Amino acid sequence: MSSSTSLNDAPVGIFDSGLGGLSILRHVRAQLPHEHLVYVADTGFAPYGDKPEHVVAERSLAVARFLVERGAKAIVVACNTATISAVRLMRDTFPDLPIVGVEPGLKPAAALTRSGKVGVLATERTLAGAKFLQLRDQITQATGAQFLLQPCRGLVDKIELGDTDGTRALLQRYVTPLLDAGADTLVLGCTHYPLVQATIEDVIASAGARDVALVDTGEAVARQLVRLLDAGRLLRPATPGVPARLDAYTSASATALSAAFNSLIGIDPPVHEATFGAG
Repeated sequence: MSSSTSLNDAPVGIFDSGLGGLSILRHVRAQLPHEHLVYVADTGFAPYGDKPEHVVAERSLAVARFLVERGAKAIVVACNTATISAVRLMRDTFPDLPIVGVEPGLKPAAALTRSGKVGVLATERTLAGAKFLQLRDQITQATGAQFLLQPCRGLVDKIELGDTDGTRALLQRYVTPLLDAGADTLVLGCTHYPLVQATIEDVIASAGARDVALVDTGEAVARQLVRLLDAGRLLRPATPGVPARLDAYTSASATALSAAFNSLIGIDPPVHEATFGAG
């Protein structure tokens, strides 16, 4: 793309290991309704959270290349695990491309807590990441907040499968001890978790807890994307008669992803099956 006009009209790429990035996608669509979007669900390689960091980094870079080949003018890494494992590599590989990652909302959670105890629900890979642990230590030192880390093994799989009973059972296992320990704020540290926020709220209510704040950073991610596109003069203006497009790709079943779009965020974009690198 040689002109600024074609860059403005280029899509924003968003990817996740599966369905979790839909929680980010809905915030992006709300804040940038005129932008063309390409969503990738790497469901055939999911979950990322139980794989070695270098494997996640290589896979994420392959997905990023796929999006760049489709003309993406910016990429949102809508996955906490992929952000920790790969965002630096992606920025080194595509230095001129705006790339937005996601981070667990530790800072806003520290500002919200009244008890001083914050529960963090995330994948094992996210909670073990050096970047995450450094951020936790910095915020603890600055605020005195205590972060109670809860790895949620198997939860992403249950959400991907649409296993409502299994999801609730795991959430009860993971959320209840945090509440018992005095956490009054919970960080949803994986982009999948906001998709089951209603179930999390039910589990909290069943435990008899009150006034528990939930922190989802999807809105902040979308705001950062707006800032980067605006700074680069890449925003797509409203174009009468040319509505924003959304195309989706998956490394698994197009039918399953179509059903997830419909059930989780109420839209029905075209979905294609694709491969991303050697995997």
